[in-house]
Amino acid sequence: MAALLVTFLLGIANFALHKAVLESGHPLLGRMPFMNMLGPRASLTAEFVVLLGAMLLVGNGSILWAWAYFGYTVFNALAAWLILTRRV
Repeated sequence: MAALLVTFLLGIANFALHKAVLESGHPLLGRMPFMNMLGPRASLTAEFVVLLGAMLLVGNGSILWAWAYFGYTVFNALAAWLILTRRV
């Protein structure tokens, strides 16, 4: 149960990071073809699908997926930091 709660909280963090990047106006976002075709809602939908999948797998007892989602969150945080501080 704790792993499911932690996964959910990591999901909230991922959505906050994702939204901050989308609202940053970084020029890199304009160069991504799928962002121009599908828009930011599609990327947020993809983020939700990843969270839903992780929560379903963790809810079924696979703690390894909680660790995998933690790694995904760390990678997202690093990427968001690079984008938001204009290091890329």
